[in-house]
Amino acid sequence: MNLKTLYRISIVLLFIGATSTAKAQQNLLTPKEKKERWTLLFDGKTSKGWRSAKSDSFPTGANGWIIKDGMLTIQSSGGAESQNAGDIITVGEYGAFELSFDFRLTRGANSGVKYFVTMKENSGASAIGLEYQVLDDAVHPDAKLGRDGNRTLASLYDVKTSSKAGAVKAIGEWNTGKVIVYPNNHVEHWLNGKKVLEYERKSPEYRELVKLSKHKVWKDYGEADNGHILLQDHGNEVSYRNIKIKTL
Repeated sequence: MNLKTLYRISIVLLFIGATSTAKAQQNLLTPKEKKERWTLLFDGKTSKGWRSAKSDSFPTGANGWIIKDGMLTIQSSGGAESQNAGDIITVGEYGAFELSFDFRLTRGANSGVKYFVTMKENSGASAIGLEYQVLDDAVHPDAKLGRDGNRTLASLYDVKTSSKAGAVKAIGEWNTGKVIVYPNNHVEHWLNGKKVLEYERKSPEYRELVKLSKHKVWKDYGEADNGHILLQDHGNEVSYRNIKIKTL
């Protein structure tokens, strides 16, 4: 074996090692995060801590949620809202918190991450809560509905529009979303390290925006003191990983 061949083999081994390390680092807390008391909501292997929004079990099956390769994925089932496997929610409820999650869209996909979900309302479809919109804005028609773009990616769905120019990664790549709810009800949406939206929950301005939205039919929409975190089944394939939360 000559030196040139040995060099090439070394480069390949280094690449494999780096790739394996990157994969191994998913769905884990760093020492810093542990010190800051972050909690993993998804361990990358099981459905522990999650259940169906419709029952106490976890919805798997042909059109259900699957856990594979460190990802929590809702399978494609025709694009209907919560009509197949349905949404999943955390077993626990949260008030003031910082929530971080990675998501990967397929072409034309729609999903969402909801917070302050109480399960008190009966919508007949997806459970009611404040929603960080997860959407392929370029293809899915919902991006052009609503008001002033308030149904686009990272927006507070149908309430307030995100300002995300330059922050969105290509379809098929991983994005990192974040929702921060402070004890004083100031709320922020983040996308890939950029703050894209903020509002004051329970404020007069917030309530006026709700009156202009489809959520006006729900009394005190989004104003619960505590609620579940929800991942939405909207009939399109979307994957999640690195879902973690810190109480504030």
